[in-house]
Order: sequence, then C-alpha cells, then structure tokens
Amino acid sequence: MDRFIYSLLLYLLCPFVMLRLLWRFKKNSAYGRRWNERFGFIRPLLSDKQIIWMHAVSVGETIASAPLVMALMKSYPAYRFLITTMTPTGSDQVKAIYGDMVEHTYMPYDLPDALYRYLNRTNPKLVLIFETELWPNTIAACKKRGTPVVIANARLSERSAKGYQRISRLTRNMLNQLSVVACQNIEDGKRFVRLGLDAEKLQIIGSIKFDINISSETLNAAKAIRSNWEKGFGRQAQVLIAASTHSEEEQIIINAYINLKKQYPDLLLVVVPRHLERFDAFYDLACNSGLTVKRYNQDTNVTPNTQVILGDVMGEMMKLYAASDIAFVGGSLIERGGHNVLEPAVLGLPVLSGPHTFNFHNISMSLEQAGGLIFVNNTEELTAEVDRLLTDGDHYNNTKNRAKQFVDDNRGALVRLLKIISNVLANSHHSN
Repeated sequence: MDRFIYSLLLYLLCPFVMLRLLWRFKKNSAYGRRWNERFGFIRPLLSDKQIIWMHAVSVGETIASAPLVMALMKSYPAYRFLITTMTPTGSDQVKAIYGDMVEHTYMPYDLPDALYRYLNRTNPKLVLIFETELWPNTIAACKKRGTPVVIANARLSERSAKGYQRISRLTRNMLNQLSVVACQNIEDGKRFVRLGLDAEKLQIIGSIKFDINISSETLNAAKAIRSNWEKGFGRQAQVLIAASTHSEEEQIIINAYINLKKQYPDLLLVVVPRHLERFDAFYDLACNSGLTVKRYNQDTNVTPNTQVILGDVMGEMMKLYAASDIAFVGGSLIERGGHNVLEPAVLGLPVLSGPHTFNFHNISMSLEQAGGLIFVNNTEELTAEVDRLLTDGDHYNNTKNRAKQFVDDNRGALVRLLKIISNVLANSHHSN
C-alpha cells in the first residue's frame, strides 16, 4: 500500500469516524468538545515562541512523558511546548500536570488537509512522539517541512510489528522519514529495523518510565488520604489497590477480595477503573456483589463498614498507590497488554499482575525476575498471593524492596534521551 491509497481509505472512513465520535459523545460529553481540533482547526496559540510538539496518546503516556517534558522546559525556556492527546482523559491529565505552562490540543486525524492546517498554525521546530503512535501522513508532512520527528521512549510489541508488516511498503517509507527512534530495549529495536528502519537511526536508551520522581507533595497527600480512610474506618487498615482495571477482570478482583475479607476483616479494596466511563458500572457491579462501596471523588470519609473505595478520579493514581500497601495492575488478566507496573514499584509496593503484559513485556518479566512482581492467572491465584503477602512479613518486605530497587537500578534513560534531542535540535534545518 502506498500513502495515496492509505489517505484515500482514511477519507472514505471519515463518516464512520464521525459516527464513532458521536457514539463516544453520547457516553462521555467531553468527546463532543473541541472536536474541530481533530480536523486541524485550532485556536491561535497563546505564545509566539517556537513550538516543540509532544504527542502522548492518553493518560498513561501523558504521565510517563512528564519527566521528559519538564526537563525540556527547563533546558529550552525559549520554546513553547505543545502537547497533544487523543482522549479527553489525556487532555484532563495534561491540565492537571502542567496547568497553563503548555499548550494542549487534540491530535489531528492523519488526514493531509487536517495536518496542513495544523502544521501551518503550529509550525513546530521539533516533533516528539511518545512510544508507539506512528502516523504515515503526520510523519511525511513534518518531513516535507523539514521538521525532525523523534520517537521517544519507543516500544514495538511483536503483535504491533505483525500489524505494520501487513503494510510493509508504507511502514518502511514512514520509518525512514524519522530522525531518530530512541528505543526502550534491543528486542523492540530489532523489530523496527526488521520493518525497514535504517539501523543508523536507532538508539537504545532504556525506558524513561524508570526515571519517574515522586514529589513530596504527592507523598504528603497520600499520607493524608490514608489517615482519613483509617479515621473513618475506626482502625488501622490494610489496603489493596487494583489499578487501571477493565470490565472483564473486575469480577475476578471482587471475588478475590470477598475471599480475602473472610480472613482479613480490616482489608480495604481500592479500585481505579482504567476509563472514567467504567466508574458507574463498577459501582453497580460492586454493590450487586454485596459490598459496601464509597466513591472517592464524592465521599472520601469511609465508615467502619466500608469495604471498597471506588477511585472515580483521574490524575491521582500515584497518590492512591502511595496510600496503599499492595498493588494489582489491571489490563493484564485479559488480553489488553497490561499497564505500567513501574508506578507502584517506584513507591515500594509489591506488584501483582495478570499474565497478559505484552505492552510492557520486557519490563514486567524483568521486574518478576528481580523479585518485585508476582504473576497471577485467576481469582484463586490472586487470593493466594495477596494472602501470602499479608501473612508473611518477610515475603512482603522482600517483594516491595526488590520492586523499588529494580526501578532505582534502571534509571538514566532520560539523560540519554535529552542528549539525543539536543543533537537533533542542533542539526535541525527547520525554519519559520
């Protein structure tokens, strides 16, 4: 497939894309706001400084890319930073982290006319795409303007590589219009090269997700949250958090908690669904399972009878992790590929995960080998492993310490990535 046919197919799909946007709007009104940005119609930017554009698809990528963006803002004060996301929750996360320090729009669809409008308005000096968002027309349009594109913290699973292989000619041309692919590990790097990337454009840097720093404000807020929970609970609690959960695995988590509650009456379960559209559905599911549920965003004062706290809030995951004792990371008991196991690990929590972690395969396997992560497959195994962590103090301490040590031992990718970006900017021939 060449890019002309690809673009033609995208235009033919536009009516269906609009219908999907309408369907999402009916479920979440935020999808109806600023929809014009997805077609390249954006308001004037607030600054006349040159732009560095960072794309982070949604919440997880926005959080993970924050250390990079903060470091770049410090190193390049003459630039204004533009961050794009695909989802309203990603947009909310950008606002929560940066306030007015950056510009935000939705990522334009990969349509030539939308990109023409968008790039004419923003005229970025550099484009940074975080992890895996590869759009042929976006990359080609930047190349045509002389704007370098860097894939930062790049990863490419075997499953994704097989998908790109089906459009091999389009993929090969797209990859070789990139300036640098700064990849997390050599296995993913080999997949990029196998798809046609010039090996000279590949840099193996590790993952900047290891360079996450937890602020004292976050830790203090977490202590206050935990204190409020235990004050309302009337006694010391043990807290199990299930984070970034999906609908198909939430009943498994509830069943495991019901099993554990028989032996541990002081155990609280905190559940943070991956998508805000799941908040009400999980509340109903937990209540229908006979559990007493408090919604974090509506009533943080638990009672002595509270069993489950629904984390119906975006942007406070690290606080909720830090207020907990044991973490299960969702999207992993089903074939969603898992989510970021390093977030609880950096806080020194023992980490549990299902077996489906292809989005974070190398990190998850390495964390397990280091002794900081435990894989479970079902209700029975989740029950048993949490039971062991709660019963065996040495096992609990060893697991949490090894999780924290694993993160500390693998820091440094951010410094390497900043050096790459500095070199790309220095050699850029882009002009206004």
